Amino acid sequence: MQAEHVVLLLLAALAAGWVDAVVGGGGLIQLPALLLLVPGQPVAAALATNKLGSIAGTSSAAVAYLRHAKPDLRVALPAGAIAVVSAAGGALCAAAISAAVLKPLIMVVLLGVAALVVLRPDLGRAPRAVLRTRRRLAAAVLVPGLLIAFYDGLVGPGTGTFLVLAFTTLLGTDFVNASANAKIINTGTNLGALAVFAVQGHVLWALGLAMAAANIAGAQLGARTAVRRGAGFVRVVLLCVVTAMVAKLGYEQFWA
Repeated sequence: MQAEHVVLLLLAALAAGWVDAVVGGGGLIQLPALLLLVPGQPVAAALATNKLGSIAGTSSAAVAYLRHAKPDLRVALPAGAIAVVSAAGGALCAAAISAAVLKPLIMVVLLGVAALVVLRPDLGRAPRAVLRTRRRLAAAVLVPGLLIAFYDGLVGPGTGTFLVLAFTTLLGTDFVNASANAKIINTGTNLGALAVFAVQGHVLWALGLAMAAANIAGAQLGARTAVRRGAGFVRVVLLCVVTAMVAKLGYEQFWA
């Protein structure tokens, strides 16, 4: 690889770590960078290397949030355990995904995320009182642990954002504490998917470990920023990230 491409990938990993720690969706920066700057590799290699960088950042951010926020461990820990297996199942199917399918799929999902956040301006700004029935708590475990985790293993980008939205809508959590829950589960999804990719031999280890170090630096800074600035700041970052990535993917899909 050219030296300037390596530098750009490390910068992308640093930015992805920060964004992922604040609101999720760091893979929307990191994965496109890998697809663009490491040409000639199969999509599975980009997905696998993205997971290696991401697991370092998400686990690092999870530790930071445990110190400064209030994750709901009664929900996050069982969901995270289920997510390891579910994400591994998604990763087993990932080799069948092509870049031509990947980009429009991500764009459609992001548009749905943007619509939800815009149409519900109070979502995640402050905790909402909700009745935590057994059915609601089961949904808060199974939707992230099964559905979103499988998506993470299969595709990946946007998973952290979907996890944050799942907790704000299902449990009434504010964005900061939803991010704390999301990081615990996202660590599980990354672990499950990475294990499958590693066994299949898709991981570019040298590049992935370098990106992991950059991702950790960004994640530590991002987690501290989110806790310090609060839920309103997280919401703004979420909208900015989603808007920028929809514009980028739309341009690549229809005009590039």
